Amino acid sequence: MSRQKADALVIFGVTGDLAHRKIFPSLYAMEQRGALQVPIVGIARQDMTLDDLISRARNGIERFGDGDIDEMVFKRFADRLKYVLGDYADIESFKKLRVALGDAKHPLHYLAVPPSIFGMVTANLAAGGCADGASVVVEKPFGRDLESSMQLNADLHAVFPEDRVYRIDHYLGKEALLNLTYFRFGNRFLEPIWNHEHVRSVQITMAEDFGVEGRGAFYDEAGAIRDVVQNHMLQMIALLAMDPPASPDDESLRDAKVRVLRSMRPLAPEDVVRGRYRGYLKEAGVHPDSRTETYAAVRFHIDSWRWAGVPFLVRVGKEMPVTATEVLVDLRRPPQALFDDSAHCDRNYFRFQFKPFTTISIGARAKKPGDAMVGEQIEMIALHQEPDEMSAYERLIEDAMLGQAGLFARVDEVESAWRIIDPVLKVNTHLYDYQPSTWGPLEARQLAVGHTAWHDPLSPVKIAHTVEP
Repeated sequence: MSRQKADALVIFGVTGDLAHRKIFPSLYAMEQRGALQVPIVGIARQDMTLDDLISRARNGIERFGDGDIDEMVFKRFADRLKYVLGDYADIESFKKLRVALGDAKHPLHYLAVPPSIFGMVTANLAAGGCADGASVVVEKPFGRDLESSMQLNADLHAVFPEDRVYRIDHYLGKEALLNLTYFRFGNRFLEPIWNHEHVRSVQITMAEDFGVEGRGAFYDEAGAIRDVVQNHMLQMIALLAMDPPASPDDESLRDAKVRVLRSMRPLAPEDVVRGRYRGYLKEAGVHPDSRTETYAAVRFHIDSWRWAGVPFLVRVGKEMPVTATEVLVDLRRPPQALFDDSAHCDRNYFRFQFKPFTTISIGARAKKPGDAMVGEQIEMIALHQEPDEMSAYERLIEDAMLGQAGLFARVDEVESAWRIIDPVLKVNTHLYDYQPSTWGPLEARQLAVGHTAWHDPLSPVKIAHTVEP
């Protein structure tokens, strides 16, 4: 697909929380690096002046950016800003936007607004003469289920072809996830063992040691499965499980991910354990009769030659003991126990930690000093980095402006992910309570029985001594 570089950036919902916390700090960081070269037009319903917008941008950069503001850099950034007061339902507002865009022929429209009005905004972009040659960025959630996702995509495609749609899942822009992809395909030794012959199970844990933090109304409409599993976790599984892409270009990478998602079984109720931390119903904005989960443990199956019989175990939750994200790839034991301690020892694994640091480590056995052929478990750290200097939003906004789509979700990725998740959204599975600062309901242990046991991130790896399946 041929993609066009943007010559202007339009931010719908420029006065909102997303722009304040994420977009303005990211754009300022781009300005610092000399990567921002286009005018920025903000549009919103709030009656404010351009000076008011500049002041709000400064506040967001100071509060949520990486450090002190360089006044020369900020002036360059502020000089790019324009503001259009507009009603998203009013065609005249879009005609004003077209005037504000001046000579721009390829604007990038960032829809930092609720998905419920995507269709109205895109239709009015076309009616107001702002869609020709333009592209659009939309935020997750990409629907609430498969049906709503398909309708959302139909609304977008009525105005913008797929090669001009950028669906942001900020997780895909994280340095740690990019490094996981590089590690997989940049090392020859992995490919021969990256399959069911050598891998016993894959675990992914994304834990947060806090609750909904004042976002109760939003979270209650989503829950852990919609908010995290359907997008972040399935994207991570696709990167872990995909075959090598045919080439390094954007579409080959996305093709490889789609093949994984299409080979995954739709979830059955017995593959999911939902939980809710005690106290959730007292959070502001949460409905008193809410059935929304704050925890989900899920067992995925990939029906392919590479991964047949290997469970992919995912666990996400709020009010956990730590904030951490980790992938643990557990390898099978050697085919023959040559040493006396072989039957009782830990096994080999690869461990990818995303928070609080980026760490890639390998679990192995080494002989203890002395006469006896007895080993000990060691963990060899392959990489240990400070948190990424470039935010995920900064990376993704820049890519979208350059016309680079590899880190954005394609329509078939999104709909394939919903196909997997949809069945458990339509049934009323049990909701287990759990105590804050614990690892969720005990019932989740059953998902791992016969394969492994859940590993708690940031602690030493202890692989359960179960019989090989």
